[in-house]
Amino acid sequence: MNPPVSIFWFRRDLRLEDNVGLYHALTSEHPVIPLFIFDTNILGHLQEKNDARITFNYDTILRLKSTLRRQGSDLIVRYGSPESVWQHLITTYQIETVYVNHDFEAYAIQRDAMVKDMMSKHNIKMLTYKDHVIFEKSEIVKDDGTPYTVFTPYKRKWLSKLTESEDQSESSVYLQSVQTEHYFDHFYKFTSVKGVPSLYEMGFERAEIEIPTVNINSSILITYDKTRDFPALDGTSRLGIHLRFGTISIRELTRLAISLNPIYLNELIWRDFYAMILSYFPYVQFSAFRPEYDHIEWRNNEKEFQLWCEGKTGYPIVDAGMRELSATGFMHNRVRMITASFLTKHLLIDWRWGEAWFAQKLLDFDLASNNGGWQWAAGCGTDASPYFRIFSPDAQTEKFDKARIYIKKWVPEYGTSSYVLPIVDHKDARIRCLEVYRRGLRR
Repeated sequence: MNPPVSIFWFRRDLRLEDNVGLYHALTSEHPVIPLFIFDTNILGHLQEKNDARITFNYDTILRLKSTLRRQGSDLIVRYGSPESVWQHLITTYQIETVYVNHDFEAYAIQRDAMVKDMMSKHNIKMLTYKDHVIFEKSEIVKDDGTPYTVFTPYKRKWLSKLTESEDQSESSVYLQSVQTEHYFDHFYKFTSVKGVPSLYEMGFERAEIEIPTVNINSSILITYDKTRDFPALDGTSRLGIHLRFGTISIRELTRLAISLNPIYLNELIWRDFYAMILSYFPYVQFSAFRPEYDHIEWRNNEKEFQLWCEGKTGYPIVDAGMRELSATGFMHNRVRMITASFLTKHLLIDWRWGEAWFAQKLLDFDLASNNGGWQWAAGCGTDASPYFRIFSPDAQTEKFDKARIYIKKWVPEYGTSSYVLPIVDHKDARIRCLEVYRRGLRR
């Protein structure tokens, strides 16, 4: 009879260090089998075969596997549905406990409920832990127990809770790392492990997009408040993809933000805020946080949407952002706001169309943050920009790319006769937007 084991299931936490669920698995009484599943329920919905996020995940998994082998263990990597993979594992090993970290997206909740039910039928425990955020939804609430829907009071409570039992917030219990490396000898010792399926076998191709480094550039964080709005500068951390897939610890990054720059810390608090909103109000994944905005009569002109996607709107700052996104999988946050405002207000195209395009293209796509950002831009989200705030692309350019350095990098034909004419007049579009929004909100 096989000896009892625990299994730690990697998902959005692809690191060995400071991993809460993994720590609890390693400090349990049984050897720990590491597992990763290339989930066909997720991969089947991806439209691009050379999706750079799959290449990133694949290479990260190979590095994890190599590291675990040096520890005398290994990583089980499977391609399939979680249900079928777990059915096989249950018949192969004597599993006592499955350890995971929380995931609050709709599919993940459904998936984990299914796996937990499967485990319970075999008398296997499934334990979950907080690892992806500093505070989960029920940890930061109003005094009456209801969730915040405005960021500023949420932020005040967030900061207050962080320091409620400590003199220095950097040493808060909520920011303490777990020392998984002390227990690496508790990993299961395999005699042999099946190899990793190739990208080709899973229906994908290797992407050539460069992935930002996981190394934290402290100098960028120190000057973040002064440089963050200027897309021509290297003024943002570009750690989004590593936060998304857990190749960096949110606790480590938050400690550094506290010590270096409160404005950067603010961005991490926004991340917790939007995760909380998605958890409490899961309907935002499909509709406006403020239901009255679902009455907006979007034009949804498919030709104009395609021109926006391709960066051919005739508005240079918009086109630069969209071309940068397609070429690199990244778009500067200031430009994300400009392009989102342009789509929803100048073109009156449903924010969900833009949200889906960003979800397809962004390396750092995170459902909660992407959804929150798009609803903010469209005016329909929690604590959103008011609907009558309509960014002028030209004014934004003068303020944040005055020398057109960013624009000229991504729109080389800018200033020549070959550059396209604007697909819409700013003043006319503004008037039209206000009329459509007012009419929709009166319903």
